[in-house]
Amino acid sequence: MALLTVEHLTKQFGSFSAVRDVSFTVQEGVCATLLGPNGAGKTTTLNMITGLSTPTSGTIALGDGYTLDRRHHLGYLPQHPSFFNWMSAEEYLRFSGELAGLTRQEANERARVLLGKVGLDDAARKRIAGFSGGMKQRLGIAQALIHKPALVILDEPVSALDPFGRREVLDLMQELKKETSILFSTHVLNDAEQVSDDVYMMKGGSLVMSGSLTEVQASFERPVIHLATALPIGEWLDGKSSATWITSVEASELGATLGVTDIAEARDALLNDNALRALGITRFEVGRKSLEDVFVEVMQA
Repeated sequence: MALLTVEHLTKQFGSFSAVRDVSFTVQEGVCATLLGPNGAGKTTTLNMITGLSTPTSGTIALGDGYTLDRRHHLGYLPQHPSFFNWMSAEEYLRFSGELAGLTRQEANERARVLLGKVGLDDAARKRIAGFSGGMKQRLGIAQALIHKPALVILDEPVSALDPFGRREVLDLMQELKKETSILFSTHVLNDAEQVSDDVYMMKGGSLVMSGSLTEVQASFERPVIHLATALPIGEWLDGKSSATWITSVEASELGATLGVTDIAEARDALLNDNALRALGITRFEVGRKSLEDVFVEVMQA
């Protein structure tokens, strides 16, 4: 069932179109990703969905049963959240809960539950000023969940974090998927691949591809072979320019990724190629295009 429906969303700033005729749906119980490079229109789109910005044209609607202003049903973590650093995590969540309309008792209970859920129960009474980046992002997610929203919207939730903080937040998002719907934006392909069910790729303010993660990958799926050699591979590659089973080549000095028409044919041809073997094969790996490969291909189209 569709939880959020966006139709023909457009945002103009003077003569500049930040978002152009974007339409998509977020289903209940999924994690959907707005994926695109910086400047693609992701944040502008999220700002319109959350009500922070007014669309020039288009509509945004929640599914049947959500009769209040949609903002009552949304939780939001901006790309650059700010906190009252003199507060403790517990105080901040209580404050956020009361702003969202909870009673003092309800806010206290939700704060206690959420601090445990995001792994901050041991830091509940510590001042936010002493939190790491990952801890602040987890607190921000708890704040977005305080009023039990139907949809949590996260704008670039891990882009500014170190690898450890990124892992913490992505693991938390995996857990949250079990109980609420998530819409988040990112330009980091690996993050989208780890947590997404549905992917919406944006470029220059427009939606250029959409579908489930498996559908998007399958639509561009091509078999590839990754080669690495001890000696430079360039001259050998030049001699393979006429090979009909090679569809694409991405080369470096000591390696190449070959797009091929048929894995079995390519494997046999390469492993029986004495000139290639003389270069000293250090890696021979069969694979498929990753989401990053799909992303690069779509963005360059």
